[in-house]
Amino acid sequence: MDKPWHLYVMAVFYILAGINHFRKPDVYYKIIPPFLTNKKFINEISGLLEIMFGIYLCIPIFSNLAAISIVILLVLLFPANIYMLINEKASLGFPKWILYLRLPIQFILMYWASQYADFTRII
Repeated sequence: MDKPWHLYVMAVFYILAGINHFRKPDVYYKIIPPFLTNKKFINEISGLLEIMFGIYLCIPIFSNLAAISIVILLVLLFPANIYMLINEKASLGFPKWILYLRLPIQFILMYWASQYADFTRII
């Protein structure tokens, strides 16, 4: 069965977001909470995972696992969104209302990915 076009939109979104981790790492270092100490590793692994999951969304045998993994990754990265909201330096100069808006957007992204995930079937 063919995948819907919006699955490919999501795939491109994650691939580009992952690439951005390598293009502008300093931006991501600022939003990583201080209790996570190896910022370079965290940035690179999250960027690599976003690229990989985006690619895997387009490969039928891996698309379910990729969608599940994206949901998990978004949950794991959620503390960065909270840290941006509560720390002036991590806010990257965004107004508070945008930072508040980012929180529910993360849940929308989780919901979007879950639409392509069958959590009863890992592979």
